[in-house]
This record gives sequence, structure tokens and C-alpha cells, in this order.
Amino acid sequence: MNDSFVLLGLATTPLELTALVLSVITVVLNIRQTHWAWLFAIASSAVYGIVFLNARLYGDMGLQGVFIAVSVWGWYQWLYGGEQHAPLVATRSNRAGWIGGIAGWLVLFVAIGYALRKFTDTDVPHIDGFLTAGSLLGQLLLSRKKVENWIVWIVVDVLYVGLYIHKDLHATAVLYAAFVVMAVFGWRAWARAADGKP
Repeated sequence: MNDSFVLLGLATTPLELTALVLSVITVVLNIRQTHWAWLFAIASSAVYGIVFLNARLYGDMGLQGVFIAVSVWGWYQWLYGGEQHAPLVATRSNRAGWIGGIAGWLVLFVAIGYALRKFTDTDVPHIDGFLTAGSLLGQLLLSRKKVENWIVWIVVDVLYVGLYIHKDLHATAVLYAAFVVMAVFGWRAWARAADGKP
């Protein structure tokens, strides 16, 4: 049912391909600041949770469950999280936000990396922990429509490309390479919006 096959020279599975398509739709809708992105985020996270379980990427698998919960919250935030329950608009993080975000990323990295090394059979606990922690930060910033979410995603997605190649998730590696490009476009679009430019 989920047997591997070759598509455009890359080995993939029906589940991985489904998650890939849903993820692309999610990012395109995020760039456009369309709240329906969250529905596709929930669906893609559910499917990727299974893909990552099969690949023994337990940090990423657990992250998908968190993404589903955060997506419900993010959907609400985008619709009602602004002043007087108005829709959120794209804004920039202040200095305290930057410092807190980076500190949170590092603390989560240490905790998740330790847990993955101690309690799972993963062969990549440190990079999985680092990227899982970074993804949590990116998702939080995205949920609050902070421009800097795209910077976090650029860093995380570049590193994910290498990890997914290492784990033989080649279609997902190509997807994350595309995400890097899409994140650059998202960063530019949201920065313009935050600066009040069309």
C-alpha cells in the first residue's frame, strides 16, 4: 500500500508524496497570508507524522503532533489574534523577541537532543533535536505572523535537506530545497507587508 516507487528519478512513497503536495500548498498559502493554510498544515503534519515514524525520525514525528496543535492555535490567531480580536497583520519581532527566540531554540535543542539520544533508537539525535527545536520556534513565530519566522525556516530547511538525503527521503529533501526558495519569497513578501508596502 505504501510501497516505494521512483518518481522523476527519486525514490518516494505514496504517503511521502501526499505529504509533500499538502506541504507545498501550505507554504504557498502562508506566503499569501491566507488562513486556510492552517487546514493544509494539519493534514500535511498528520501524513508526515507517519512518514517520519517509518524513517525513525522521532523528533520530527513528535513535532508533527505539536504542529497540528499549534496549527489550530495559529488558525485562531490569524483570524482573531489582533487588537480587539481583529485578524493579525505581519509585524517584526523586537530585540527581546529575537533573544528569547534564540535562547528558547537552544534550550529546546539540548532537551530534545538528550531525550532522543537517551530514549529512542534514532541515529541522528542531535541534528533531529536541533531542527525540531528550530521548527517549533518557526511555527510559533508563524502563528503570530512575525516576519522572522521565514528566517528561521530558511536556516532549518537548508539543514533538513541534508538530513533527509541522509535518511533516504529524497523527495522530501527536494521539497525542503524548494521550501528554502519559498521561504525567501515569504520573507520578502511579509517584510513588505510589515513595512506597509504593497
